[in-house]
Amino acid sequence: MSEPTHTGADFYSNALETSLNNQTESILRPHSFEEFVGQEKTIERLRIMSGAARKRGEPLNHVLLSGPPGLGKTSLSFILGTEMGTNVRVTSGPVIEKASDLAGMLTNLQEGDILFIDEIHRLPKTVEEYLYSAMEDYRIDIMIDQGPNARSVRLNIPKFTLVGATTRSGLLTAPLRSRFTLQTRLDYYSSEHLLSIVKRSCDLLNIEVDTPGGLEIANRSRGTPRIANNLVYFVRDYAEEKGDGVITREIASKALELLEIDQRGLDEMDKRILSAIAETYKGGPVGLNTIAVAVGEEPDTLEEVHEPYLIQNGFLQRTPQGRIITDKGYAAVGLPAKDTAS
Repeated sequence: MSEPTHTGADFYSNALETSLNNQTESILRPHSFEEFVGQEKTIERLRIMSGAARKRGEPLNHVLLSGPPGLGKTSLSFILGTEMGTNVRVTSGPVIEKASDLAGMLTNLQEGDILFIDEIHRLPKTVEEYLYSAMEDYRIDIMIDQGPNARSVRLNIPKFTLVGATTRSGLLTAPLRSRFTLQTRLDYYSSEHLLSIVKRSCDLLNIEVDTPGGLEIANRSRGTPRIANNLVYFVRDYAEEKGDGVITREIASKALELLEIDQRGLDEMDKRILSAIAETYKGGPVGLNTIAVAVGEEPDTLEEVHEPYLIQNGFLQRTPQGRIITDKGYAAVGLPAKDTAS
């Protein structure tokens, strides 16, 4: 099967265009299911769907990928394009402001193309409703003019595949969610899987790394391949400047300490969040907006980037009354737990 071409640059958001055109990131991105590490259940589901669709000679059914950022949702969309031998058009929810924007994208698709919408939960409600008929009946009805001259025009569009990605699946409306044949979640990676990713990235970048050095990076990557690759870049620079170019445990540890990333994978902002709850708000419960003001960060950033890791790893609890720090969270910032404090 020939390698698909990825066209439609006018559909790319600025952030995604920068990311996908970045040469080093493109090198590190897996290009097949065989190269993709981890997420075994999701990979098996996508293999079955794409294999069956190829045998039938039909476009792939719609897919929704959810999970924290940096786990491979965009990479999987391009792998699906490779498997299906078709183009992948990329955009993001906030970029599509009007129904006419969506109509322009859909009418320029070719039969079997994949339209990847990142952060699909941020689609405007009026735009989302146009997707319903597009996903089910491959047509859209748009209004021309206003007032007495208003009229509806029906546009037929090629059969396509919508791959949606979201970091907050709970914000998706039920009508949109129900139109995806497969809804699958990507979870944080184990240290073993991240070690494989670190070693693969080092090989592709011609960096020498030993297993203890790679494991040190993996353990501090918050279960996220994107973070692991970012740390590889910095540790490589540190190894070249402060060592002999080889990433060992000692070199990796010193480099990551310079970045203020501890052995639990907690960075400076994580510790500021935990310290604010523990010291300023006596362990909680405290609301998200209050924490955001205390640490000088946007609530959405805390909720989407920092909280999932802190909660899943037992540093924080989220209750109806607000966020509460756990005993593990107290220990992470070097404070005694609330019930043992003098």
